[in-house]
Amino acid sequence: MNFNFLFQFLSELKENNTKIWFDLNRDRYKIIKEELESFTKEWIIELGKIDPTIGNLDAKKCGFRINRDVRFSNNKDPYKTNMGVFLNQGGKSAWNAGYYLHLEPNNCFFAAGNHQPEADQLIKIRQEIDYNFDDFKNIITEKTFVENFKTLNKENTLKKSPKAYTEDNPAIEYLKLKSFIVETKISDENVKNPIFINDLMKLSKSVKPLILFLNQAMV
Repeated sequence: MNFNFLFQFLSELKENNTKIWFDLNRDRYKIIKEELESFTKEWIIELGKIDPTIGNLDAKKCGFRINRDVRFSNNKDPYKTNMGVFLNQGGKSAWNAGYYLHLEPNNCFFAAGNHQPEADQLIKIRQEIDYNFDDFKNIITEKTFVENFKTLNKENTLKKSPKAYTEDNPAIEYLKLKSFIVETKISDENVKNPIFINDLMKLSKSVKPLILFLNQAMV
């Protein structure tokens, strides 16, 4: 995939976020979209070797629309200035935890996990962490996991303990979470590297145990 082409397009779009400009450059976008779908297919094949729940995904259904929903936003720019891919069991609209690649000039990152699960799923995840905290702790303290992500993102956290749990619970810092996400920045130069898929797979492999833990909890 020509990520230089993608970054150049998104940079220009950021400076010319209008329907007129986009229509004039729609052919460029179509080429980028097709190339990204091919790259996504390669990621699906490689990731499917270690996570069979991913192997049968349709690459065309793993990307996101570039059009923005401006109905409830003060920002009326019609287009996003990034592109993303989300791989998860059941497809991007399903509730399962999964793997996400965000592509944006000077703001690329890899993320994984479950963002703001529904109330019933959140209860199940908390129960699983509470019942099997040793297993959960082993996952998030494993060497390569820590090297890649340090720890879970704790920005979306309750101030008080959730019902049924007390402050002295050894897992309380994780039981307070409302999202179960890890994230790491990726440089544009790294993304442009011809063997970027290898680095992407290293990140995917290191977070796979967390994905499986979360998805098993929500069954």
